[in-house]
Order: sequence, then C-alpha cells, then structure tokens
Amino acid sequence: MSKLLEGKFALILGIANRWSLAYAIAQAFSREGATLVLTYLGERQKESLRELSEGLNVAAALPCDVTRDDDLAALTDSLRAMNRPLHAVVHSLAFANRDDLMRPFLATGRAGFALANDVSAYSLVAVARAALPLMTEGGSVSTLTYQGSTRVIPNYNVMGVAKAALEASVRYLASELGERGVRVNAISAGPVKTAAARAIKGFSAILENSERAPLRRGTDPAEVADAAVFLASGLARGVTGNILFVDAGMHVMGFR
Repeated sequence: MSKLLEGKFALILGIANRWSLAYAIAQAFSREGATLVLTYLGERQKESLRELSEGLNVAAALPCDVTRDDDLAALTDSLRAMNRPLHAVVHSLAFANRDDLMRPFLATGRAGFALANDVSAYSLVAVARAALPLMTEGGSVSTLTYQGSTRVIPNYNVMGVAKAALEASVRYLASELGERGVRVNAISAGPVKTAAARAIKGFSAILENSERAPLRRGTDPAEVADAAVFLASGLARGVTGNILFVDAGMHVMGFR
C-alpha cells in the first residue's frame, strides 16, 4: 500500500519534547513516507531533538529562532542547499509570558502583547516567506490553533488574541499563495496535555470539560497528527484557507 506522503520533503517547526503536537505530527509524517527537516531553538533543545529524532526519517535538524530574520534567512539557505523542493511546512509555534497567562487580560503589558503575537502569529508569515522559494512544486503550509481564538477561554488571555491573528494570517496567506499552488490551513486542536498547555492556569478544568464534547472524550495527539498528514497530502488538494477542528466536536457545543 502506498504511503500518503511518499517522496514528500517536509519542514516541521516547534518540537519541544515528546508531548509536543509537532512531535506527534513528525511521527505521522515519517510513518507516511515523508523526509523531514526539523528545527530547534538553542543547544538544550538540540540535544532533546536528537533523541526524539531516533526512528524518524529526518534529513537534518537546523537552528531557527523565528523572531530573528537572520535565522530565517539561514533556514532558507540551508533548505536550498539540500537541492530538493519543499512540499510541506508545519508551524507549531506559540509563546506568551507566563505572567500574561496568569493575570487578567486587561493587565497585559505592551511588550508581552507584542511578544505573544510575534512568536505565535507573525512567525507563520515569516516562516511562509522563508519557505516559499523552495516550494517550487506547490504544497501545504499548516499551523496549530485553538478555540480560544474565537471564544473566551479562562486564563487563555493574550494567547487567544494571538491565535485570532494567526487564523486571520492563514486566510490572507491562503489568498496570496494559492496562485503558487501552496495551500495554507490551520488545525484547531482540542486541549492536549502539552508542556505549553500546562502553563495555562486551570488547564486541568479545561481537560475535564472535554467530556462535554459530542464524542464524550478529549483529543488524542495522534488524531491531530493524522489531520496534518491529510492537509499535507494530495487528498487535501482542494483545501485551503480552512480551520480544521480536531477536538472531538467540542467547538459545536454551547452551555450544558
């Protein structure tokens, strides 16, 4: 049986540890035949990524701080040196100061607001611009979002605003990159026990609330990963500018 991503070359940004959704996506991409380039931030993450890469079809691990234009330019150069077209990009990056997730949204400082939007939203634009010269055969750019972009989630605060900006960026990028054959989509994942999610005050209550979803359960990282495979594959050749919910149906629920 042929694999969905056989012969595809994919860039995945945002693997921090084995609980990262980006790691689950890397596993699924490798399973489906893709060759991967992964990025890391700092030497500590580099060592962790080396261990996580075992068993995956990884061609290279490259340093990249998406807040630095020089790093993004170097990423483009490194990918070009591999002398093969890039078919898929997975952007799984988000960050906000812990203090801005602990205090009321009204108390968000200017610097914290700018940082959260830079890393969590603008970086998608910057990464797409860096990758586009290598996407000579078209392809897919996917990112990860959350329901807090459109609804108030307790203590999600500035990250909810950043995710709203991220989703708007998906739509504008989809419009502009479509003529190059590049599709841009987001996966809105249900709450998953990632290291980043645990930084949100009261996250355990959000997880417990997942039992209200139509499927009466939470979200499995493997489900998110399989959705990412779909978006990167030829099966999704007509899908762009979309927010694909993989949350056991929680996004349709009101109060109950």
